[in-house]
Amino acid sequence: MRGFQIVFLILGTLVLGFGAVAGLIGLASYGSVQDGAAAGFISCALVSTFVGGIMFVLGRGAERRIGFRSAVSLTAGAWTIMPLLGSIPLMADPVNLPFTKAVFEAVSGITTTGSTVMSGLDDTAPTILFWRAFLQWIGGIGIIGLSIAILPFLRVGGMQLFHMESSDKSDDRVIARPSIFAATIFSLYLLLTILCLTGYGLTGMSAFDAITHAMTTVSTGGYSTSDSSMAAFSPGSQWVAIVFMAGGAIPFLAYVRLFNRHEGRRPGAFEEVTGLFALIAAFALIMMIAQAVGAQLTGDSLRLALFNVVSVITTSGYAVGDYQEWGSLAIAGFFVLTFLGGCAGSTSGGFKVFRIQIMVKSVWRAMQQASSPHAVVVARHAGQRLSNADIASVALFAGLYVGCFALSSVLLAGLGLDFVTAITGAATAIANVGPGLGDIIGPAGNFASLPDPALWILAFVMILGRLEIMVILLFLTPRFWNR
Repeated sequence: MRGFQIVFLILGTLVLGFGAVAGLIGLASYGSVQDGAAAGFISCALVSTFVGGIMFVLGRGAERRIGFRSAVSLTAGAWTIMPLLGSIPLMADPVNLPFTKAVFEAVSGITTTGSTVMSGLDDTAPTILFWRAFLQWIGGIGIIGLSIAILPFLRVGGMQLFHMESSDKSDDRVIARPSIFAATIFSLYLLLTILCLTGYGLTGMSAFDAITHAMTTVSTGGYSTSDSSMAAFSPGSQWVAIVFMAGGAIPFLAYVRLFNRHEGRRPGAFEEVTGLFALIAAFALIMMIAQAVGAQLTGDSLRLALFNVVSVITTSGYAVGDYQEWGSLAIAGFFVLTFLGGCAGSTSGGFKVFRIQIMVKSVWRAMQQASSPHAVVVARHAGQRLSNADIASVALFAGLYVGCFALSSVLLAGLGLDFVTAITGAATAIANVGPGLGDIIGPAGNFASLPDPALWILAFVMILGRLEIMVILLFLTPRFWNR
């Protein structure tokens, strides 16, 4: 128990802060906004205060350090408790979602997936729309900290290449100088949000729409205030979204390197970023070809192609029209894009660009060694020599990723979902993208018609994918608790 006091202390603090925000939104709903949603937010504030208070008391006197096992427990706990608390306002007036749908919506928000069971967003209470955006915004900054400070210590999936040295040179200590780290990341995140907000305002969005969309763009979450998503706004706003969706998918450590002369000149410092933009350019060209083949090429084709490609590859999930109408080439291309994702240490989900690069390099190295058995072939990524352990860890993660996708697809199909809905629903959940394909959960639909068991499976897979699979698997492994 004593070893987990720091977990209770941090979780309690987070939950108390969460409740404070809910209380402020509730007061706004009751006072200036008067949209009838105050009761749900006040209930959320009270429950959060009660739960957070108990955790905070249990964590009093905790040693101010966090080890590996505590970090995993904290991560799994936060991504479980926060959605449950975040669902409370969605179950109350005026939304009145059933429990399962409310939890699904909150999980989709906090994992920045963007899948939704809600419709009629244009007429939804403003405080509810802000709450959905807030869930994605805090989920976005949470995953940045997780992927930079905690995931490298799992040594699965190649994340060890992004290892930060701990203050005592021990792998038991998860993060060095956490206050400096947190302040730097939060400042960058806030700056990007403000710049995005400003861009939206200059291109015609109202102040409210600019704020909420800035929060869900930088977090690559994709929740909108309109059922039409970004199609409801000007082409200028859509260009702003393209820029800042891509900005959210760039490693936040890359922004730090931009202002650090030594780090910025290190070989391969921006290799993953270059790979991301290469993929965006290649798939945008494919989508232009798809539109040309379908006789749909217009003056807006470049913007539409870029927007939808960036939205899917960064796992944002915004939509501008139904790209399924571009034909089978576009559908196949977007299905592949669903799995790719952005960069490690960003707000994006998905398989991640660096893993694709490592897999390509390892295959190339194997081919060279096969053709020249006595040659010494070295593969490098981001200036670092790839060891066999690095390559094996990426291969292991790929196997887990495909296995989770396949299993969840089978389970969804077993519940009666059609093939397209089952397979793309599983894909969009594990990659945290948002919309799938088909008439039901495609860019023009939502997840409201899916049965409750399917929503619970998808919610679990969203968390599994967001936390890079191993965090949850470790948390559920008895041996992990017996360390």
